[in-house]
Amino acid sequence: MTVDSPNEPASPAREGGLIRLRLDVSYDGTDFSGWARQPDRRTVQGLLEDALAKQPPGASVPASVVVAGRTDAGVHATGQVVHVDVVPLSVPRGRMPVDEHGIPDLERMCRRWNRFLPGDVRVLRARIAPPGFDARFSAVRRHYSYRVSDAPWGVDPLLRRDVLGWARPLAVEAMNEASARLLGLKDFAAFCKQREGSTTIRELQRFTWHRLSEHVVEARVSADAFCHSMVRSLVGAVLLVGDGRQPVGWPAEVLRSGIRDGAVAPAHGLTLTAVDYPADEELAQRAEQTRAVRQSPS
Repeated sequence: MTVDSPNEPASPAREGGLIRLRLDVSYDGTDFSGWARQPDRRTVQGLLEDALAKQPPGASVPASVVVAGRTDAGVHATGQVVHVDVVPLSVPRGRMPVDEHGIPDLERMCRRWNRFLPGDVRVLRARIAPPGFDARFSAVRRHYSYRVSDAPWGVDPLLRRDVLGWARPLAVEAMNEASARLLGLKDFAAFCKQREGSTTIRELQRFTWHRLSEHVVEARVSADAFCHSMVRSLVGAVLLVGDGRQPVGWPAEVLRSGIRDGAVAPAHGLTLTAVDYPADEELAQRAEQTRAVRQSPS
């Protein structure tokens, strides 16, 4: 059975109707055309939904999954979150063990799904979601990292799939100063690919740089949500400060101008590392608030 409206709350467990599952997912985005399913393209959503549909006899087949944050082609994830609504099973427990909600052993189901998935995408964990949970709209913040090598010889060959090579030395202190000036609730139109009907108001909560080793620098970026290409645009602007081609105040000037700049970092250095949610009793309220159109700060 399919579900036509995956963004709507599922019926509470134990009351019949749909059961909402939360899945934690990781993937290497190198060989994907992004998250979202596209005709004749290899996408994370497409492969995941195909694997979920290959259920044991008598199991429900989900229509689609809802993701916490869509990622572009080449972007990776270690902490992606999705939800899917399924129909409880009514098969005899002797044929396929199910719990009191009519859900098979989810650890066993994860192993089954991963057998159908290629090695560059994994379902790390599955569980019954608490009432009101929505992978996208209940989230209070997303966390990304972006890694760069400023070694004169480029990137370590074993890191080349998720680390950007940058031929110039990077000054982390200047990059942190520039990034700090971008924090807060602002209109990030200058750092986003705008989509019709979508707001570019976001609260940038963290944007810091750390040197992980002699030649590898990592940006850690957190916000309530990100608009299209926002993280890569922010990183691209601050890298130009780090190598001395732009002054510390330049990214903030671009932000104030509202005019999109062309400094966008490549996708492969970016990884979605985590998604935060409120306490269970606040999930439904958070989802309702997030669905409301953001208003520009005064």
